[in-house]
Amino acid sequence: MLKRSLILEDGTVLTGNAFGSEGQARGEVVFYAGMTGYQEMLTDPNYNGHIVTLTYPLVGNYGINRDDFESIVPYVEGIVVKECCNTPSNFRSEKTLDAFLKEQGIPGISGIDTRMLTRILRKKGTMRGIITAAGEETAFHASLFDDWESRDFVKEASITKPYIVPGRGARITVIDLGLKHSILYELTARQCNVTVVPYDYTAEDIMRFKPDGVLVSNGPGDPKAAAATLDAIKDLLGNVPLFGIGLGHQLLALACGADTKKLHVGKYGTNFAIKDLAKDKTFVATESRHFTVDEPSLGNTDLEVTFRETNDGSIAGLKHKRFPAISVQFNPEGAPGPSETNYLFDDFLDMIEKCKRKGGAM
Repeated sequence: MLKRSLILEDGTVLTGNAFGSEGQARGEVVFYAGMTGYQEMLTDPNYNGHIVTLTYPLVGNYGINRDDFESIVPYVEGIVVKECCNTPSNFRSEKTLDAFLKEQGIPGISGIDTRMLTRILRKKGTMRGIITAAGEETAFHASLFDDWESRDFVKEASITKPYIVPGRGARITVIDLGLKHSILYELTARQCNVTVVPYDYTAEDIMRFKPDGVLVSNGPGDPKAAAATLDAIKDLLGNVPLFGIGLGHQLLALACGADTKKLHVGKYGTNFAIKDLAKDKTFVATESRHFTVDEPSLGNTDLEVTFRETNDGSIAGLKHKRFPAISVQFNPEGAPGPSETNYLFDDFLDMIEKCKRKGGAM
């Protein structure tokens, strides 16, 4: 079996077995904490630019099927596992994980002590790394990432032309920063008439669709790099009800005058405990992000905290005190993971109805 190495920017070299596509991968190395959901993770645009370490020791045991994709194509740069299962057992399975990665040009490495790698990443923070052929331990050099800061991860994950998913209910315009299919499903299940637009549409472009509400989707990367979307949100705020998810949550905070910062260790997985402060109830939710809203920066804004993570007390949701605008850092649609908080889509639609009865969003 061919050998392959993961090389981190601090000089750590971990050698294991090659699977998936041939070739080299480069990216930020993060870890995903979830027993299942690898197919949704692979196709979640939030993971654009990442080499993902899966902490569960056996991956691929239920194969790959056509129903669980979160986008048309996968976005991860490479994956690292303890063991890759080549004999999946599931009635929906159509191919192995190895075969899927080969088709999609994604290198993988197995036989790695993923718990040790996770401890390294937790202690030292997220690092850049490469997956390359074994014996090329000097292959990592900073010049491999010369284009990283200028790379537009949101543009790569977004669409180029708008499209419509018809429905009989509320007219919702979705700004696609890396939209997951499950968010569309939650909207269409509620009979919404959905128009999905590219990340760089202006507020004027969006308002031409006469939306009842605007959803700003999840997506990859630094929110401060999504300048076009940030400008649009600033102009939309107070003119139409807004709902931000993931990156959309961070952009709403920036639009209201708050700040964001990068986490020492990203939060990727299906087991984050989230408390709804209004309901005084705790739920389990999925997260996939590397940035957070800086709480001290909320002092000069009209934002108030609506959700918190119970483990560290960090902000997990916000709402505007004067305008109809809400946002959450986690994934209320789940996929993978629990969808216990998908009632937030109902809250969004209720907010829209209240605005209609009042005669506007102000």
